[in-house]
Amino acid sequence: MKATIERATLLKSLSHVQSVVERRNTIPILSNVLIETNSEGTIKLMATDLDIQIVETVAAKVETAGTTTVSAHLLFEIARKLKDGSEVLLSAADGKMLVQSGRSNFNLPTLPRDDFPVIAEGELPTNFELPVQTLVEIIDRTRFAISTEETRYYLNGIFLHVADDAAGPVLKAAATDGHRLARVTFPRPDGAEGMPDVIIPRKCVGELRKLLDETEGNVEIALSPSKIRFTLGSAILTSKLIDGTFPDYNRVIPTGNDKLLKVDPKSFMEGVDRVATIASEKTRAVKMGLDKDRVTLSVTSPENGTAAEELAADYGSDGIEIGFNARYLLDILGQIEGDTVELHLADAAAPTLIKESDKSSALYVLMPMRV
Repeated sequence: MKATIERATLLKSLSHVQSVVERRNTIPILSNVLIETNSEGTIKLMATDLDIQIVETVAAKVETAGTTTVSAHLLFEIARKLKDGSEVLLSAADGKMLVQSGRSNFNLPTLPRDDFPVIAEGELPTNFELPVQTLVEIIDRTRFAISTEETRYYLNGIFLHVADDAAGPVLKAAATDGHRLARVTFPRPDGAEGMPDVIIPRKCVGELRKLLDETEGNVEIALSPSKIRFTLGSAILTSKLIDGTFPDYNRVIPTGNDKLLKVDPKSFMEGVDRVATIASEKTRAVKMGLDKDRVTLSVTSPENGTAAEELAADYGSDGIEIGFNARYLLDILGQIEGDTVELHLADAAAPTLIKESDKSSALYVLMPMRV
């Protein structure tokens, strides 16, 4: 194979594909990127970790069609350090790949293309499109609540499913780690009816989010009960799905919480952050005391002393004291974009419902802590 490609194009594509490659690999071929040139004037770059695969196709001047595989991280580092605006010649023969740019020459070892594994997609019967902005919102509003506990593997991703609500057919995305729940709801896109419930793994969510920053328009999504494929611009991201059953999260969304607190999310967030400065790393507990039209935030730490801050708020119910993990509360408040956040409370032991308003696409549930 022999082809010339602009350094910026090569670097951008390699940055997408090499990030799925694990730094430590027991299988040498999985450290490599597959490079395929064809006579139509394109280079295809592919990388995989056996669970997720990215393919990117970009324009190049192709002299000889061919295929090889070379270390993904090494080629990425070389491309990163080449001069801006330069052109890069890639040629492979006799188990070596030559990378030339200006006066720089690199001779890299290759592995045979036949050893490179490809994820077999099989049939992907459900097909629909989502705007980039909707996908960004789905990920950003829920990702922080994904569990990192490997034993509860079925919580290690975002649960995507369709349902029928009072508003009509909807697409819902949810994530939970048992301490908090995040859920967003959007109108169901055409083609998503009858879609199987799927859990998109954390790593796939992270790679997709990076690609969305450089994509415009719509993203094509195709899925089956075991695989999902996203087509965005020149990149195709394919991933296995988590083989497990997501719990019925609707059971933890409270419906009878009758105490309503309305507060400015920015000043609330800053107040929580300030008093949590002295909270011990282990507990991170912040106590909220609610009285008529005010919230008192306080932290008591055996090592660091005490802190308290009072905030104006809209609250007319009976007084209540409730404790929360400060980090979890800050994660949720960081997602609120409006001027008001609503906290629907019941008592010190019951889950609290948090949302911007009834019209908001996102809602959050936070379990209290003993303080």
